[in-house]
Amino acid sequence: MEKLRIVFMGTPEFAVGILDTILKNDYEIVGVITAADKPAGRGQKIKYSAVKEYALSNNLPLLQPVNLKDETFLSELKSLNANLQIVVAFRMLPKVVWEMPALGTFNLHASLLPNYRGAAPINWAIINGETKTGVTTFFIDDKIDTGAMILSSDISIDETENAGQLHDRLMDLGSKTVIDTLQMIEKGKVSTIIQKDTSDIKTAYKLNKENCKIDWSKSAVEINNQIRGLSPYPSAWCFIQDKNDEWNVKIYETKIVNEDHNYSLGSLICTKKEMKIAVKNGFIEVLNLQFPGKKKMNTQELLNGITFSDEAKAH
Repeated sequence: MEKLRIVFMGTPEFAVGILDTILKNDYEIVGVITAADKPAGRGQKIKYSAVKEYALSNNLPLLQPVNLKDETFLSELKSLNANLQIVVAFRMLPKVVWEMPALGTFNLHASLLPNYRGAAPINWAIINGETKTGVTTFFIDDKIDTGAMILSSDISIDETENAGQLHDRLMDLGSKTVIDTLQMIEKGKVSTIIQKDTSDIKTAYKLNKENCKIDWSKSAVEINNQIRGLSPYPSAWCFIQDKNDEWNVKIYETKIVNEDHNYSLGSLICTKKEMKIAVKNGFIEVLNLQFPGKKKMNTQELLNGITFSDEAKAH
């Protein structure tokens, strides 16, 4: 059995869960690569990545290259003498990096490849109303998420689950799948499957202001899925307008109310305790939201401090 010497590359919380499992299973991590520190928030304080915080607290050798082709970084990486690299939610690697270790470089991706290649697979699986998703390990090649697949594991998506909850379950599933992959590599028993490209492959596009905005002319199911798929981060949003006031509002949790009505799409219907927005074939009841400058709150808390007129609309 080959003794593995692993370099781990990753940045967010999702990657920390995997790295922690690798360490707890007594694999040797000879180095950790993560994003360079960057200023964040209103005070522009320097923020460490979640993976850096973890590496520091576990005394793991750490590199934070700005340029992955930089000669100094490449010689430092080589000197770690790893025979395997694992990538989880990092960035695209140049060939000189992923080709370096003798046993290759594998990535864990939070989807059932070849579907949902790209930046936001967890979000898009829910937004698109999937009932199943999973994780895949694959050897990296020169494109994004297209390499030869090693293992995949699937789980069902609950119809009320949001992206944050699915993220945590996929992190657990991903941890187990990475350990299974490591055991196969150790024993020299890896067989891979080449990804087949078909015309109906779904993509996990990068999330931006535009594709997070709610379109109230869509069906109740599509709107509800979008809100779940973007909650708690980066969150779905819309404008709410009432006479001369307009607010940019984040919406985190909703439920569908199937009911016939004659309201125009986007109309706000409020009582002292609930807020509904008129959509095709029913309403979206808003359960949790955030107005600008306020904390995230449930709808009843908001309605204690604000009253909307009959003209109020979401758009």
